[in-house]
Amino acid sequence: MFDVLTEHHWAAIAGLGGGILLGLAARLGRFCTLGAIEDILYGGSSLRMRMWILAIGVAVLGSFSLVALGLLGETESYYLSIRWMPIASILGGLMFGYGMALSGNCGYGAIARLGGGDLRSFVIVLVMGVSTYVVLSGPLAPLRNLFFEQVLVTNEIPPGLAHHGAALTGLSVHSIGMSVGVLIILAALCGRELRDDKKAIFWSVVVGLAIVSGWGFTSKVNTAGFEALPVVSHSFSAPLGETILWTMTGSLRPLSFAVGSIAGVWAGAFIGSLIKGHFRWEACEDPRELRRQILGAGIMGAGAVIALGCTVGQGLSAFSLLAVSAPVTFLAIFVGAALGLRQLIEGFSAAE
Repeated sequence: MFDVLTEHHWAAIAGLGGGILLGLAARLGRFCTLGAIEDILYGGSSLRMRMWILAIGVAVLGSFSLVALGLLGETESYYLSIRWMPIASILGGLMFGYGMALSGNCGYGAIARLGGGDLRSFVIVLVMGVSTYVVLSGPLAPLRNLFFEQVLVTNEIPPGLAHHGAALTGLSVHSIGMSVGVLIILAALCGRELRDDKKAIFWSVVVGLAIVSGWGFTSKVNTAGFEALPVVSHSFSAPLGETILWTMTGSLRPLSFAVGSIAGVWAGAFIGSLIKGHFRWEACEDPRELRRQILGAGIMGAGAVIALGCTVGQGLSAFSLLAVSAPVTFLAIFVGAALGLRQLIEGFSAAE
């Protein structure tokens, strides 16, 4: 397996493949977190939020199916190996959601829009990527570590809903996880609006499978290789910073799943924009808008590090393993985004 390509190459290829699917889903399926929140709060439509829920259900069912088959050691993932910090999930989620509303996109959405020629999103990507590393390992890292120290789980039950359920009931972790996945899928499909939209269902399933593919392929590389690369799936906060660093110092840093994932989303979005005929160069003509986007991207990056993930990292990847942090962070992101959107729509001076 590693005769021609190294483990790092295979991890990057895995990220690239899943990233292309996510990029296509964003452009062709209109899969977007902020768009889903805007629709349900101000557009009178729950379709895109149900798409997100369906994607979560597919990801949960698929991920725990891998666990059942022995193809994924879920406790090796970052989300289940770090002790849960409730305040970090709430505060980081609120920050991320508010910043997302100000900038008009999350990290995933910004990369997808960049694939369509939106140069404003390029600014968001750069600022968010730098912001994550400022808090993750830069000047603000000691302060973050002081208040939100990341402690490894050792002789404790992993911070996962399925794992706590298994400890209480005696059932297997994977059977609980797969059952929860099916229930989430059924809950998403309860709405006729989604059931009648086959295209929306298709792209929701594609997104869920992209998350599962990340876990499956990186787990395979981890077990078959010798470098013990991390078992990960898609996220778009710290990976933005990692990709920026790799772009500048690629001869010193190996390829990674994160770099492949970022490149894949951009490529998939670019292909999708060409298919739809929507590719066009756009720039920011209003300094106030650009200022707001830069501020929002900076807040998003910091919030994602505190919450240990973004809309995709916590809202899909962590959720796919039923990490305790996932629903709390996702709800906090929703509330933060709702506050930010209300501020923008009602025209408060702070948002000008």
